[in-house]
Amino acid sequence: MAKRSLHLVCYDIRCPRRLARTLAVVKAWSSGGQKSVHECWLADAERSLLAAELAGVIDRRRDSVLIVRVDRTRAVRTLGIARPPRDERFAYLG
Repeated sequence: MAKRSLHLVCYDIRCPRRLARTLAVVKAWSSGGQKSVHECWLADAERSLLAAELAGVIDRRRDSVLIVRVDRTRAVRTLGIARPPRDERFAYLG
């Protein structure tokens, strides 16, 4: 199995219909998140598939999508009641 890395997928979609479709695509890949920012554990090939799926949903002239790989060499900082994962080797899907 290919090694997965934690990515944040963020978006700003102008049209409610495209927003609903974008949310459905991202939620299919995400292990958590809220509003328009989601955590996704992705291998390189999976990241490319997700980007291709999103490209088919958004309007590139009006919408924005950002997929960022999280740098695992840096310390995790949490605010509020957020907690880092107990076991970083696995992605838990709900």
